[in-house]
Amino acid sequence: MKSLDLAKPQPMAMGSRPAWRRWLDQRWDQWMTSPRVYRWAIANPFTRWMAQRRATQLFEVMAGFVHAQVLLACVRLQLFEALRQKPHSLAQLAQLGRMPEPAMQRLLHSAVALGLVEARGMDRYGLGPLGAPVAADPGLRQMIEHNAVLYDDMRDPLALLRDEVQPHMQAYWPYMNGDNTQGWEAEKVSRYSELMSLSQRFVIEELLATYDFSAHSQVLDIGGGKGGWVMALAKAAPSLRLQLMDLPPVAALAAERIAQAGLSQRISVHGGSFIGHALPQGADLITLVRVAHDHPDAVVKALLQKIHQALPSGGRLLLAEPMAQLGRGSAVADPYFHFYLLAMGSGRLRSADELRRFMLEAGFDAVEPLANPMPLHTQVLLGQKR
Repeated sequence: MKSLDLAKPQPMAMGSRPAWRRWLDQRWDQWMTSPRVYRWAIANPFTRWMAQRRATQLFEVMAGFVHAQVLLACVRLQLFEALRQKPHSLAQLAQLGRMPEPAMQRLLHSAVALGLVEARGMDRYGLGPLGAPVAADPGLRQMIEHNAVLYDDMRDPLALLRDEVQPHMQAYWPYMNGDNTQGWEAEKVSRYSELMSLSQRFVIEELLATYDFSAHSQVLDIGGGKGGWVMALAKAAPSLRLQLMDLPPVAALAAERIAQAGLSQRISVHGGSFIGHALPQGADLITLVRVAHDHPDAVVKALLQKIHQALPSGGRLLLAEPMAQLGRGSAVADPYFHFYLLAMGSGRLRSADELRRFMLEAGFDAVEPLANPMPLHTQVLLGQKR
């Protein structure tokens, strides 16, 4: 099978190591993999904690797929919604799940271990600390269900990496086949647009808390889907005029939703491709929310140049999306996005430094990161045109 886009590999930006450090690294690797050193570490009370911690971390990586499947089973059984109403007994939950009590108990004990469910006394179960946000957010539940497509594509990770399979994920996102919308199925457009709309709730409040949009007069959101972001922005900043641009079938869904909300006078919708069409004019701020990582470098660079040309002097670009942490301690989301985008067949996870360089090459005079309360979902860069 041939993927639509195999991005050029990008080295981790860590710099070259001197010869003495490479020698030390090699000696350290030999020492850390020595059975003799392991026996010493678990026998020594001062190092035993580290050996135990590393073993636990490795087991968590090994068991990660099972953990995800426990979460998926709870979502499919609507377990969190039931427990949000009131605690339930094992018998009640077994009846809800249409399975024997021993099977339900196995699932519940697993969910308790993961913090998804909480034991509430004798034979009663309620929401756990990690189950509560899943119960509260339908978008999160839909994303968990959607991840089953990715799990299917990753059954043979080497086949996926070697481009030997046709990932199901590519069929889920019709725009991965280019911006020609002829032949797009309305059901697929509606399905992926709804998923994007629901999952966008994760970042809307973060963006509103990150930047003062009231300093602008008109905002253009590119790739804005069904309009959730511009509608939230319209309510948060009543003086703003807003524009949304997306592919025609998606733009039609956005226009309908915006009209139903009574915001058509403030938000104009433009159907078109940012690859093949000119951008709408007049905005002094352009937002690009979770768009760049879906596309190859050439498309992203061309889009950034178009944005720079469309902005007036002093205009700004706010770019928000997941960004690679490059091996740092907080990089738990990196593997997910690396493989998700591989299965999609286009785009890649980039670091903030890479995107900042792209923006500077496009002509932006200054590019700075903005503090975001939840960088797991998105990081934010702000660029300004001279």
